[in-house]
Amino acid sequence: MTLDATPRWRGINHLALVSHNMDDTVRFYAGVLGARLVATVGTPSFRHYFFEIGAGNTLAFFEYQNVEIDEYAKPAGIPVRQAAQFDHLSLALADEDALLAMRDRLKSADCEVTDVVDHGFIRSIYFTDPSGIALEASYWTVDATGHAELSFDDRRLFGDPEPVPAVRELRDDGVLSRTPTTRLVDGYTTRPDDWVVRAD
Repeated sequence: MTLDATPRWRGINHLALVSHNMDDTVRFYAGVLGARLVATVGTPSFRHYFFEIGAGNTLAFFEYQNVEIDEYAKPAGIPVRQAAQFDHLSLALADEDALLAMRDRLKSADCEVTDVVDHGFIRSIYFTDPSGIALEASYWTVDATGHAELSFDDRRLFGDPEPVPAVRELRDDGVLSRTPTTRLVDGYTTRPDDWVVRAD
């Protein structure tokens, strides 16, 4: 299947996460991470705050009023049932100096942070926000973004020895034979058939 034009993506407008304490969230993202607070929305039922993490890119947080939210924390990359749709968020930095400066900034705020982890194509540090959200800060050592020429034979980037069928289709044919069809849901549901249309 081929779709007409490549979307003109410019990054993440906002990723909406959930805060259990918006005051702590502002203090962490603006104070510790140095992200500029650029917008706030407040209603009787929720707050919605936006932090700039790059030109045109923000992280947004909801804090719901009078709704009990399950709270949990988990390390990045460790599967748990409650985190079926979200594992962790990685924030982009420019280079090794910026990564080390962020690690020092976190340490100076008495926030625990890992040593630098080398993943081959990115280098990262890991830490946690006050709502228990697993965070990563990374920079590309081999940047595959920005419409760079890519080869599925480049093992630095495409290291899965047993890729899923869709990756094999892209590698071999340059197109996908099918794409999934989804539906909107009217409310909370745990049944995938409510939002995924299965091919016959």
